[in-house]
Amino acid sequence: MAKPAVRETPVAVPLCPGCRERDARIDQLQQQLAALQAENRELEEKVRRNASNSSIPPSTNPPDAPKPTPKKPTGRKRGGQPGHPGRARGRLPAERVQYTLPFLPLFCEHCETALPEMAGPNDPEPTWYQYAELPKAAAVVTEYQGHARTCTCCGHVNRAMIPEELRGQTIGPRLGATLGYLSGSPHVSKRGIEEICETVFQVPISLGTIGNLEQEMSAALQPAHAEAQQTVQQAPVKHVDETGWKQAGRKRWLWGAATATVVCFVIHATRGLEGLRALLGGVLKGLFVSDRWSVYHCLEVCRRQLCWAHLKRDFQKLVDRGGPSQSIGEHCLEVVLVLFAAWHAFRRGELSRRQLQSTLEPTRMALRSYLEEGTRCAHTKTATFCQNLLNLEPALWTFLYRPGVEPTNNLIERLVRSAVLWRKIAFGSQSDAGCRFVERILTVVGTLRLQQRPVLDFLESSLRAHRDGCEPPKLIE
Repeated sequence: MAKPAVRETPVAVPLCPGCRERDARIDQLQQQLAALQAENRELEEKVRRNASNSSIPPSTNPPDAPKPTPKKPTGRKRGGQPGHPGRARGRLPAERVQYTLPFLPLFCEHCETALPEMAGPNDPEPTWYQYAELPKAAAVVTEYQGHARTCTCCGHVNRAMIPEELRGQTIGPRLGATLGYLSGSPHVSKRGIEEICETVFQVPISLGTIGNLEQEMSAALQPAHAEAQQTVQQAPVKHVDETGWKQAGRKRWLWGAATATVVCFVIHATRGLEGLRALLGGVLKGLFVSDRWSVYHCLEVCRRQLCWAHLKRDFQKLVDRGGPSQSIGEHCLEVVLVLFAAWHAFRRGELSRRQLQSTLEPTRMALRSYLEEGTRCAHTKTATFCQNLLNLEPALWTFLYRPGVEPTNNLIERLVRSAVLWRKIAFGSQSDAGCRFVERILTVVGTLRLQQRPVLDFLESSLRAHRDGCEPPKLIE
């Protein structure tokens, strides 16, 4: 009887030193290849960054960035279309009119009877046309003179001294307010202000005087800045954003928070929680509309509203990434279109809040399903982005249920844009005192514009009160 065959267990043959070195080298090269492929993907993604899929401005778009989609010609003429509400020039009030020249009809066009000079009870109101002209803008210069007299009895020379309080200032509050406004709102350089002051107002001025005026204006606006900061800290809803700044070449951050009527800016050394607390206090109150910057994760999700304008760019980035990320980004962009169409209809009064909620509820469920699908995406960054957005999902829809909350952060971003232009022109500030001037002038001018109040009058009143030691005007009415 034949013996059953015995299956032999294969014995691992030890590799020779050359084979082991070869395999180790292969492993090392595979790791290097994977690292280089990952780095290449990141570089390609950075190269594809443009204004449509990131926060960079359109002016920095690379040459190969996609061009804006041209609108199809409608065949209509340029300008306002039939039915468009016109915006005619408003009539200035009577107190702003220096001269009134009446034109009176002398004879009746029908029967040639002489007409009375005074209007009767049945006469309609006169038509009007206002013409504006700038008077010669030379500043009014006052010269104080201290005279001397020689005594005829003893020959002693007697001098009348100019009072010290008059000699303390060389620029009056109105001109000082104007120069401070030019420095802090249209962002004219100090040399530009020097030229304007001499050319337009016919007053030669030094660069040092302009710097001193900025610091004096900064001190005058300190109470108004504190008032605005306290108001935004207590506001139930606030829009918050931050942007880069420079102080003597060192990195700083300009933080801003705004409501419908007040804005406040603070420059701080960090972009973290300390910077946010420097603006809004140790206890963060109210509901925040913001982007997805990590510092805002200290807030409960129910107290946040994420900016959908930022999300639209994030979704476009998924589309531009291509591969399995593309379809997810395209679906999410469709959600954005539906959302803004419904929101604009709500703003026009075509939808009630309840109708807005019911209209967008299917959209909300669809977005959730797209994000859940995205968490299983083979692209790691896409999967992480979708998971992070799911974790913040309630903060996407706060505007549906909270009056006074908008789905975008455009309010503060429009106000921050002025600071960004200032930074590009002047490269930031050179001192801590310069940063304080930036904070205060941006806060006051931005708040007055939101309230539609005259800026120059407030700056003049603040500077005059500071010089006289009087109570400063109120910024919040």
